[in-house]
Amino acid sequence: MDKEEKVQPQIAVDENAAVDGGRRARRTNSRETNRRGSEDPNRQREQSEWEEKIIQVRRVTKVVKGGKKLSFRAVVAVGNGKGQVGIGVGKAAEVISAIQKGVVDARKSMVKVPLVGTTIPHQIYGTQGSSRIMLKPAAKGTGVIAGGAARAILELAGVGDVLSKSLGSRAPLNVARATVDGLERLRTFEDAAKLRGITIKQMLA
Repeated sequence: MDKEEKVQPQIAVDENAAVDGGRRARRTNSRETNRRGSEDPNRQREQSEWEEKIIQVRRVTKVVKGGKKLSFRAVVAVGNGKGQVGIGVGKAAEVISAIQKGVVDARKSMVKVPLVGTTIPHQIYGTQGSSRIMLKPAAKGTGVIAGGAARAILELAGVGDVLSKSLGSRAPLNVARATVDGLERLRTFEDAAKLRGITIKQMLA
């Protein structure tokens, strides 16, 4: 009987310690969860700034010694809607892998687009191979008057009002690259005046 009386208090103490330990563990986990939850929105916000659009996915073949090797080619555009856009090409045996490679390639070839409000500073022609595209500023509320690959590039770049005309070949990859070429060569009045070594008033006079 004496032994049983000594054992019971010891078990009770151990249970209380386990309960306290569980409470401390739950408090620690809740603090970590809250801390992670406070960090996740920032990370998600940074990731959500960049948008991806698939312009084209094609099945291509490569002739090798053993025959034909099938793979997929994905043309992907990436932009943040704030004047940065890029286009990339990825090839892989699976569509998902090709798209992922295209996204990585697009992030490496980002160009900065000077915007004046919701439109571009001036009219410009972009060329790539046999494709040629004309981009022209438009009044607010006009929208993006473009189609296919050019529309995807302009929207990702953050251009809200623009007129465009595709000339020559209309291959999606060449049209997309021609659009990026035109956007990359845009210049604002400040940039043009700086290149000439004069002020904006002298240039407008």
